[in-house]
Amino acid sequence: MQNLTNTTPLSADTLAANDSTWLIKQLQTQTDTALAEPIYRQLLRQIIQMIQAGRLLDGASLPSERTLAEALNLSRTTVRKCYDELRERNYISTHGRAGVVIKSPSRIAPEIGKLKGFTEEMHELGMEPSTRILAREVVQDRTIASIFGRPSTAPFLQLIRLRLADNVPMTREVAWYDLTLAPALERWNVVGSIYEYMQQHCGLVLEHAEQTMEAAMSNPDEMLAFDFDTPAPCLLLKRKTYTTTSHMIEYVEGTFRGDAYTYRINLKLNP
Repeated sequence: MQNLTNTTPLSADTLAANDSTWLIKQLQTQTDTALAEPIYRQLLRQIIQMIQAGRLLDGASLPSERTLAEALNLSRTTVRKCYDELRERNYISTHGRAGVVIKSPSRIAPEIGKLKGFTEEMHELGMEPSTRILAREVVQDRTIASIFGRPSTAPFLQLIRLRLADNVPMTREVAWYDLTLAPALERWNVVGSIYEYMQQHCGLVLEHAEQTMEAAMSNPDEMLAFDFDTPAPCLLLKRKTYTTTSHMIEYVEGTFRGDAYTYRINLKLNP
């Protein structure tokens, strides 16, 4: 394996001007000419992975094209191709004397404590929600039936959706709904809020939900949905939703991208 390292140390002026020696060292040890993957793609993948992992923060400077090319013994064309794609993906921007700086994806911060769907949540944050239906079918699933406390032959509406805010993918959501309790859901056209539909067309009133959150790495389906080149940290939410009659109507597993989503909790002291 041949790593791209530079035998000539960078000048003190160059290091001081760019203040990015750490990044250069990381790229020197990780970029490999023996791989079939083009060098500019390796650079692109590594820098994006550092941004998504929080190792390169918003506003941090990147080396100039010339400096990085010299440090890695590459042509400026290779580095420029990497930087151009980073700009297209909105990961970096150029600000005059500040040079090339990291532009981390802005995070949205909904507040925990109220039962609401993704559509309502995004509207409250002033963002436009939209949905891409990845799969919609009636299924029988022994594992899901046991979660609902139903017989193994019970029917469920399974929805796999990509949820977006202002056209940016935020979460890949897999949800199951109990058709024994709400048979009208089978006719739902998957437009708008399913909670509103259940109340208006199924006669169900939702009362509360039990929700857990845990850290997870994106799987191949989620990487494709979020346009990740490599697995990245995500937030996995699992929710069980109940009606006023204490029946469980919904079970959801939603994977939220970690680079753009954070939850807010207001904590109050007891009087």
